[in-house]
Amino acid sequence: MQGGHRMNKKSQELKTLLLSIINTQKQDLTGLVSNPDIDFSRNRKFPYEKMILSLLTMEGSTLTNELLRQFGYDAAAATSSAFVQQRKKILPNALEKLFRDFVSQTSQNNNYKGYRLLAVDGSDIQIPTNPEDESSLFITKEGVKPYNLLHLNALYNLLTHTYEDAIIFKRKEAYENKALTEMVDRSTISEKSLVIMDRGYESYNNMAHIQEKGWYYLIRIKDFGKHKKGIAKGLELPDTEEFDEYIDLNLTRKQTNEVKRLLLEKNHFRRVSQDKTFDYLPATSKKTDETVWYHLPFRIVRFPISENSYEVVVTNLDSKEFPSEELKKLYGMRWGIETSFRDLKYTVGLLHFHSKKVEYILQEIFAGLIMYNFSELITSHVVIEKGNRKYEYKVNFSVSVRICRKFLFKEIFPPNIELLIARYITPIRPGRSRPRNMKGKKAISFMYRVA
Repeated sequence: MQGGHRMNKKSQELKTLLLSIINTQKQDLTGLVSNPDIDFSRNRKFPYEKMILSLLTMEGSTLTNELLRQFGYDAAAATSSAFVQQRKKILPNALEKLFRDFVSQTSQNNNYKGYRLLAVDGSDIQIPTNPEDESSLFITKEGVKPYNLLHLNALYNLLTHTYEDAIIFKRKEAYENKALTEMVDRSTISEKSLVIMDRGYESYNNMAHIQEKGWYYLIRIKDFGKHKKGIAKGLELPDTEEFDEYIDLNLTRKQTNEVKRLLLEKNHFRRVSQDKTFDYLPATSKKTDETVWYHLPFRIVRFPISENSYEVVVTNLDSKEFPSEELKKLYGMRWGIETSFRDLKYTVGLLHFHSKKVEYILQEIFAGLIMYNFSELITSHVVIEKGNRKYEYKVNFSVSVRICRKFLFKEIFPPNIELLIARYITPIRPGRSRPRNMKGKKAISFMYRVA
């Protein structure tokens, strides 16, 4: 039993921490509610902290059924109307701030060869159709019903399986590169970090922002043999199927005769056109202005992934510490963020929202991110013994989330929670990355961008 108490210490600590952050918010609601001097000043069935907990523990049922469940099917349960009236007072920033505060106090430096491994990616979230919200509305062809989309951009820790940051745009305003640079620039992570990205993030500007942060990047880029655009275009690269080439590049926006002469050295000098975003060079300059250069050294590596199939990546990692085989392994780990998106959708519940209004949907998305991290952090402390089983086992994350919801809403108490989670496990089969028990559904709220 002593071991059980030790095992459950972490879950109680995380719950106490989350509730403490919510209580701290309650003390000063400025910027979190519409009218901080008035909102949540009276005792009601839904005070501020209970509203937040209610949003955090929402499942995929109707709002009426959610409230009945949360109030223990009591005849005195709050009505849907009362809930809606209270949630109107809460700004989306309240849940976003709660997410950031929880991340900042739970972020862990699990590392790979001394590097924190981060992945960045984006995914569309289909929300209830609302023709009045034109900024997220998509009208395709005649006879096809219009639909609304938001776009989630996330920075994900591949070793702790938790979200480090997130930005949500209206889909018509979905700037993935802008989201990446913003998340990198504002990050408080001071440890050596590696950001792994797919081809949608191929950009000198992204590379420069990560370099300025003191971090490292690994980006899959367009293969020069198949694409006419991209970083590899115009570089002098080996005429071999595999290579690992160091490029000592200097970038400028100037177009003088001297610059044109230097540009003949293709692996050392390149001009960034005026229509390309690059934040570390002047957007415009006069002929008399001194030429400004930005130094951007990197490796461009091409390696096989299967017979007659190759990938090309760009990185500022050291070639001795990270040869091509190691880069191939690292890039394969990026799949963890795709898995997490599916968990957010199917397991945490971002398939179903309890409103058509974007501001309320934003509440639920950030609530889902918090719940995902909370459940993952608890689950990571559950140890499963292999015993005589054929495979090693991991916790069934779907069951774990349901248990963690009830735990957060005071329906389960330590020492039961982690022992209970440990009962529901799933095998780790060879060739699968972080398996989950998931069933396909017809309705899809995440529309994956094809790399």
